[in-house]
Amino acid sequence: MRNWASGSSPCLPPPRPNGAILALSSRRIKSKVLELLHSPDLAAVLGALQPLPAKDVVNVLFSAICREDPSVRWHAVSAMGETVARLADADMEAARIVMRRLLWSLNDESGGIGWGAPECMAEILCRHAGLAAEYVHMLISYMREDGEELCQDGNYIEHPLLQRGLLWGVARLGRCRPELLLERGAGADILPYILAADPETRGLAALAAGTLRLTEAQPLLEPLRSDTVPIRYYQEGLFLETTLGQMAQSALEAIRR
Repeated sequence: MRNWASGSSPCLPPPRPNGAILALSSRRIKSKVLELLHSPDLAAVLGALQPLPAKDVVNVLFSAICREDPSVRWHAVSAMGETVARLADADMEAARIVMRRLLWSLNDESGGIGWGAPECMAEILCRHAGLAAEYVHMLISYMREDGEELCQDGNYIEHPLLQRGLLWGVARLGRCRPELLLERGAGADILPYILAADPETRGLAALAAGTLRLTEAQPLLEPLRSDTVPIRYYQEGLFLETTLGQMAQSALEAIRR
């Protein structure tokens, strides 16, 4: 008997959507995700992204983490963590592919620069314990030079702007999974950045040192307490305005607690 409401037989599978319809759907998802990322409310952004297919959202976020608009870019970083964790719960191998894409973007041979990659890696590792156990050593490796031939575990990042993202990522991971960093000796890798030429790198290194309660950082942080260079950084949906001196002072207080 023919199903007149649908125009098809109930005994036959529904017609498959053609490529144009699928492409249109992808465009709509992209438009929706970019629209959401402009919202000032991170919780609302993450909630609205939940019903959307994780793989499609991730593809949009890869372009969004390179946007000039700080709100869009940083909300995309937060959304990447939430979305890849959701993807990992359903398909761990698909999530590993995302991680490999981020790692490849930081590889000199990729031809790219890797904007946003360390931040996204850290956010993902905060959100998913399984991925954190597998990839935390890679995040740490970007602070390390290669050792002797048998101990070459370093992928040191030299670009100052990428170093900022890396230190932000280490501080972020230090808030949610400090043990993973400390048990791998990452504290010693953070210390040289407190002496970096770039003030923002110094500030983010101070943030990481305070988060991990690195007592050995105290003599390096003390001279920074009077530095009035303004610094603006992102933390879980908010942009915080402070100075390098205030960041050093906060780190010292955290260490002494």
